[in-house]
Amino acid sequence: MPPRAGRAAHGEEGTASVELVAVVPFLLLALLVAAQIALAGQALWSASVAARAGARAALVGGDASAAARSALPPAMRKGARVEEGAGVEDGGGVSVRVEVPRLVPALPSLRVGARSGLEADDG
Repeated sequence: MPPRAGRAAHGEEGTASVELVAVVPFLLLALLVAAQIALAGQALWSASVAARAGARAALVGGDASAAARSALPPAMRKGARVEEGAGVEDGGGVSVRVEVPRLVPALPSLRVGARSGLEADDG
């Protein structure tokens, strides 16, 4: 390596480490946001499955609320809101709303929900 090139590169030592330290907080924030979005999707999916289970139970004359709650993951059962006969004008059904788990307690509370209704000829 020519002597000038060696002196010019000498001032660059350690810049990769500094750049990595500067980028790490943004990578962690992106990971946290992605995980929170995944939790919201899982809560919406769980509410949908619970509403469908409640609608099935209502169709056969069972306890729709108990069936919907038992279909939810244990961590979501406590704060779940289950309503039977939601939307009476369009055939009734079961509505389930659950709170999205928060990774950071300072985030605002968010609820998601789903509604399902079955008739005698539905599967």
